[in-house]
Amino acid sequence: MTVLTKTGIEDRLDNVRRLICLDVDGTIVDHQGRMTDRVREAARAVVAAGHEVVVSTGRSLGAALPVMREIGIAHGHLVASNGGVLARVSGDKVEVTHREVFDPSLVLAALHRNLPTAKYAVETETGAFLSSDIFQDASFGAETKVVEFERLLESRAVRVVVFSTDATAEDFGKAVHGLGLSGVTYSVGWTAWLDIAAEGTTKASGLERLRGTLGFESRHTLAVGDGRNDIEMLQWAGHGVAMGQAPDEVKEAADAVTAGVDDDGLALVLEGLL
Repeated sequence: MTVLTKTGIEDRLDNVRRLICLDVDGTIVDHQGRMTDRVREAARAVVAAGHEVVVSTGRSLGAALPVMREIGIAHGHLVASNGGVLARVSGDKVEVTHREVFDPSLVLAALHRNLPTAKYAVETETGAFLSSDIFQDASFGAETKVVEFERLLESRAVRVVVFSTDATAEDFGKAVHGLGLSGVTYSVGWTAWLDIAAEGTTKASGLERLRGTLGFESRHTLAVGDGRNDIEMLQWAGHGVAMGQAPDEVKEAADAVTAGVDDDGLALVLEGLL
């Protein structure tokens, strides 16, 4: 694994049209949701150069679309909800082309028994959000509707989110891993935050479906991310790049490491393609 510089990316990647897959939070924007001018300009330049740039995020569709448009993608594809939703965008028209839907009842019941004070939200197969408590996050891209917990058990889900205010990220992670959840795919975030999707559904599975549709060779894919939910994507890509602030296990999954989000690490990667 190498530390990435502009020269390094030029040395590692040949000059071909690529499928470029970008995480949002901690990669395109910082964890306060801010995008720097340098990242914006680099992303727009790569789009203008003819590369297929795909936003690939844990955010839901409504929260991912503004980022896609800000980096200059007027026509293209989007992977949202950690691979649970694929969409095609053409101007103001947004078409959901694929959804991975699952029954969340067993995993929700197991979590609730062990984490009764946590907050729970379900992104349904229609894109609506139901929650067990007042629970709103910028990553949802829609207002939540508070319902009885039993209503969540009856839902068909694309994404389940669990947030604990009573535990540190480390303790929360240990508690979740100790449950031995089965039949789903899950990742623990930077805080006491859990994202759950259908079994086998990750950013990588969504991107592989898209890669086949668009006709790119695997070796011509590039992915950049910083979170544990990016590990499969970085391993899937022909060239995976971890952000400098990423946890060690994310860096280990990547081919290279760039600077952190506060030091325009993504811009360094993208500028190396120009």
